Amino acid sequence: MSISFEGPLADRLTARMEIVEEHLEREVRVGDARLDRATSHLAAAGGKRLRPALVLLTAELGPHPDAPEVIDSAVAVELTHLASLYHDDVMDDAPVRRGVPSAQHVFGNSVAILSGDVLFARASRIVAGLGPRAVALHATTFERLCTGQLNETMGVPPGVSPIDHYVQVLADKTGSLIAASARYGVISAGESEELAEVLAQFGEKVGVAFQLSDDVIDIVSDGETTGKTPGTDLREGVDTMPTLLLRQWKAEGTLDPAGHRILEKLDKADLSSDAALAEVVTMLRQHPVIEATRAMANDWMERGIAYLDVVPEGDVKTALIAYAQAAVHRAA
Repeated sequence: MSISFEGPLADRLTARMEIVEEHLEREVRVGDARLDRATSHLAAAGGKRLRPALVLLTAELGPHPDAPEVIDSAVAVELTHLASLYHDDVMDDAPVRRGVPSAQHVFGNSVAILSGDVLFARASRIVAGLGPRAVALHATTFERLCTGQLNETMGVPPGVSPIDHYVQVLADKTGSLIAASARYGVISAGESEELAEVLAQFGEKVGVAFQLSDDVIDIVSDGETTGKTPGTDLREGVDTMPTLLLRQWKAEGTLDPAGHRILEKLDKADLSSDAALAEVVTMLRQHPVIEATRAMANDWMERGIAYLDVVPEGDVKTALIAYAQAAVHRAA
């Protein structure tokens, strides 16, 4: 994800992100060459650094944006994110992450799980140095990450809309940590809890928008751009927003013939076949459900941006808007 802005703000954030990367490089290693290969695997593969970037950016709203606590917060949220990816890949049996073989594919499930645990522990140690308020935020966010995964794993409960259930999973699994990142930046720079709450709402909405955008990207982007085969979620039998919308339209009696054919393929075809998967992906790319999902992502983005009304006009507000837009309008 690329955020395009220039000037002194960009220079400050770039310099601080370099410090975050240096700290992160240290924290993902435990001092044993064998273990370090596993614990540093995903950090070394790169990534968007979406969460620490938001910590640094929202810290600009406080009187002390260059406080050491800001850097510590940025490192802690990225470690937490990395740890969750190790665990997600084990549960999803994902072969690839960030364009490289996943940790569980390289090292096995047990090593991947324990590596994620090490990173969670490192994040917790850093947060402990930030005080009780930060510890409580870290614990609450960790709980939401886990309950989001539990809800995804256990499926839609009776009487609940599959779409509402899915959006709540996105809010918990992704929105919660992006919200925490925004909150950490504000409070670690010495600004008020009231402003931190507003920015957390911004972050959560943008997090949901980011994941809805991912649902589109999984279908419309090429493998060279994303680092994974288009339609990976479909192959794994995961109903993301495009397929959930198709199923809802079918239940409402408003689904067109092309949509019926897509659902029939999804439910009956062997998508382990590259040819069968490519056929379904092509059909989805041509269906209005993709634009409907894009529209949902844009709506969540705009709902997030609306929270920025309390932020003074200037470079920081402009950058926050650019951050939200970049979360949605991206190719990978």
